Amino acid sequence: MTTNTPSAAHQAPSAPIASADHEIAGAAAADSPAAVTTSDTRSAARSASDAVRGSAGAAAPAPLRPRRGPVVLLAPIGSLVVAIGLWYAVSYLLLAPARRFLVPPPHQVLRVAVLDWTHLQPMLQALALTAQVALSGLAIAAALGITGAVVMSRARWLERSLYPYAVILQTVPILAIVPLIGLWFGFGFTSRVVVCVLIALFPLIANTLFGLQSVDRAHHDLFTLQKASRWARLRKLELPAALPAIFTGLRTSSGLSVIGAIVGDMFFKQGAAGIGTLLDVYRSRLQSEDLFAAIILASLFGVAVFALFTLVSRLAIGSWHASGRS
Repeated sequence: MTTNTPSAAHQAPSAPIASADHEIAGAAAADSPAAVTTSDTRSAARSASDAVRGSAGAAAPAPLRPRRGPVVLLAPIGSLVVAIGLWYAVSYLLLAPARRFLVPPPHQVLRVAVLDWTHLQPMLQALALTAQVALSGLAIAAALGITGAVVMSRARWLERSLYPYAVILQTVPILAIVPLIGLWFGFGFTSRVVVCVLIALFPLIANTLFGLQSVDRAHHDLFTLQKASRWARLRKLELPAALPAIFTGLRTSSGLSVIGAIVGDMFFKQGAAGIGTLLDVYRSRLQSEDLFAAIILASLFGVAVFALFTLVSRLAIGSWHASGRS
């Protein structure tokens, strides 16, 4: 007599997908007649296995994607409307008419900043000079900061020797050393640029150094196996990997350079007047509408510089790094 072997269905269950081939093949062998060939059995088992895998894949939830709807545009517009409403409330509800010059309502500031060319023209001329100072200081700070970070990344003893002085430079109040800068470099354009460099330098050093030191060790090992030189390793591995951190430092330092240019305008008034000089003049004369208009123009310039470097970052690294797509 022929002894029947137990079916695969009576055996202990195994992983649902990894062992699907063996289970379905066993079931097919037990249920099919003896006349069925081995190739037919394997074909049926393969089809059933594909069905099991397909059902398992269909059961897996699709990755969620963030929905970008009207909220993306309405949120900043709503914030602007709320800010203008609060501005009107402070001007008309909290201040008496005799003291309303301290916080003039937005429509009066808009009239000065946009509709009155005699007030707007000197502001734009001063803003152009401040922009020149800020961009010059940012360019010098970027060159010094990135170069200094590369030097410090070459050896641990160089980082321990130089980085503490960069931290000290960042923690010293800029207003405390502005008089010294005036004595050393004069009271004109050069001193304003020096102030910008001192304010914008540290974020570039810190971010670039962090990016250079954050390269994956496996990538370094690959370059070691290829016997790459230190220059090739820096040019083809470390600097490209540090680009996201470098652009983060540039975006941070761009706003700081605008602040440095305005501070320099306020203290170093030789030569053409910058927007900081006009701010000081309007403050001393209690020209509140002009003062608020100049503040808004300076703020818009800072936002424009930040947006410019955000766009450059997106074009440079947006195709392969998440920070460039955000």
